[in-house]
Amino acid sequence: MRQHTPGHGDARAVGAQPASPTASPAASAFTSPEPIWQPDPSEAARSRIARFAEFVASRTGAVHPDYASLWAWSVRDLPGFWTAIGDFFDIRVGGTLECVLDDAPMPATRWFPGARLNYAEHALRTEDPAATAMIAVAEDGTTTHTSWADLRHQVGALAAWLRGQGVRAGDRVAGYLPNTPHAVVAFLASASIGAVWSACGQDYGAEGAASRFAQLEPVVLFAADGYRWNGRQHDRRAEAAALREALPTVRATVHIPNLGLPVLGDEVRWEEALAAPAACRFEEVPFDAPLWVLFSSGTTGTPKGIVHGHGGVLFDHHKLLGLHHDLGPGDRFCWYTNTNWMMWNMVVSGLLVGATIVLYDGSPAHPGPERLWELAAEHRTSVLGVSPGYLQASAKAGLEPGRDLDLSALRILGCTGAPLPAQAYPWVRDHVGPRVQVASTSGGTDIVSGFAGSAPTTPVWPGEISAPVLGVALEAFDAEGRPVIDEVGELVVTRPMPSMPLYFWNDPDGSRYHQAYFGSFPGVWRHGDWMTRTGHGSVIVSGRSDSTLNRHGVRLGSADIYAVVDELPGIRESLVIGAELPDGDYWMPLFVVLEPGQELTDALRADIAHVIRTQASPRHVPDTVIEVPALPHTRTGKKLEVPVKRLLQGADLDQVAGREAVDDIAALRYFTRFARPSAPASAPQPPSP
Repeated sequence: MRQHTPGHGDARAVGAQPASPTASPAASAFTSPEPIWQPDPSEAARSRIARFAEFVASRTGAVHPDYASLWAWSVRDLPGFWTAIGDFFDIRVGGTLECVLDDAPMPATRWFPGARLNYAEHALRTEDPAATAMIAVAEDGTTTHTSWADLRHQVGALAAWLRGQGVRAGDRVAGYLPNTPHAVVAFLASASIGAVWSACGQDYGAEGAASRFAQLEPVVLFAADGYRWNGRQHDRRAEAAALREALPTVRATVHIPNLGLPVLGDEVRWEEALAAPAACRFEEVPFDAPLWVLFSSGTTGTPKGIVHGHGGVLFDHHKLLGLHHDLGPGDRFCWYTNTNWMMWNMVVSGLLVGATIVLYDGSPAHPGPERLWELAAEHRTSVLGVSPGYLQASAKAGLEPGRDLDLSALRILGCTGAPLPAQAYPWVRDHVGPRVQVASTSGGTDIVSGFAGSAPTTPVWPGEISAPVLGVALEAFDAEGRPVIDEVGELVVTRPMPSMPLYFWNDPDGSRYHQAYFGSFPGVWRHGDWMTRTGHGSVIVSGRSDSTLNRHGVRLGSADIYAVVDELPGIRESLVIGAELPDGDYWMPLFVVLEPGQELTDALRADIAHVIRTQASPRHVPDTVIEVPALPHTRTGKKLEVPVKRLLQGADLDQVAGREAVDDIAALRYFTRFARPSAPASAPQPPSP
């Protein structure tokens, strides 16, 4: 697209929040506290989103003095908004540009039909080849720096090797890899020739990885010799060999020496694949050509392959990282992740906007709970992403990262994966830094992006997400499909987004895709989360709508329970379930994991009931509190509420979750002993240890 140079004059800070474009605010059922963080006017004026608003005004003649106005325009004029994104960031598009999107309703909408481009070309362009593109830190402290020039050389050489193996556009390439530079190079090399990438971490066994990759019939497999975790090395060469045996379409396997272990079998050494220098060549592919396949967790069956395209990811990630996170050349971007979570893809996309990406491979709590804070300080990170659990663990450990470390470069603390409790916001202010913006976000693997988040120009309220993201027509729908304000409803998106999936893999008629997102409200994306649009324009996500606590007709998100219970001294983590039973009863137990040395006394049970009654909901005090040794999670750390609920309702273990989708199958198996209680009063208690 054409290059435009945004103006650098005195942009007006875009700070107010958006009101719903289709619903009038109702009388608020929620309190509206003062924001805990406000944009600094001078910093907001220098931000990229402010310059973008100025750029839009120069094109359209319409001034958008605040975020609310800019967001409302972005969802009202999708062609104008996404064209402006392409021009502002100089996204290079070939082919024909007859229209931005066709008139077909979701999910059949097509973006930029006739356009051609390549993700990797944009990820590897830079004005300073000598600058640092990647910093990789291993758990043992080993650190490597890769310049933009070196990254291009590696990608060019590896892409030439792939071509020599007969890999062409549309072929699939798989990575069984930890979060190291090798994964980034292999992905970009594949993308540069139009091949389709998919990856998973090595905490998956061969069976779990094969349940994903075998669907794709990959032709090349990249596999590391192992990974580090909690001070130990994990040799995965045998698992890699078993995985290759399970993938008969693989023509070559590349051995990546992450631990420096010898090659087994006939694998190609990483150094051999990079041995012949070659310039980068980029295959122009259609806008909707597949870029990568991400997989669902697999907790409800065979993992679904979710396919995203070159063009949709390019446009969306430029917007999200460049505008909402204000990332660009000179910034350093780190989010704690692994290769099978969509945040890995988002971190790699930091290259699109010229930022230096910081990769960390290891435990976030080794050798101590301050590890990620130390990483941010050492590498002058501008944007750091962590989980709500990490913030809670930092608070419980009494950490003082803002006092003990130099976090002066840190502007934004991103947080996603689960709702962020309100008490985490003042903790960040008081113990990390008063000018660090908490950027709680809600999105997902499904769109490999965000629905709601923040920007340098939006206030932050405790327990809330600042605003819907630009270009996302976000609403909360009641059961009749009507948008509501200050009421809990289904999180829906009423207009198309370019990063919505192209399709599911092996779903030729699109029926699985349609049922997953469009079965409830025709032509409207339903994500499966409970959400509130507040009267002051923020967003509150309160848990999955398929695991809602619905007692006596009063609904409550599980996140509201965790926000108060998990803060109690002595409790490490909790899980609440509302289970409809075959005899018509409704059983609502709360399971807790205690800190070492703690006991579930009557006094602690009373404290739990009190905080839930007074701070969450008096109607959702649990029927019983049960201590368990551990809770099961997905591989990306989400509590397995629905599988546990199904176990309580009597389902077999093998029916509720794929074993490779769970971080601790023994923890999930433990819940089988609580199945089929006849009534809440006779709920089974755990056996004595």
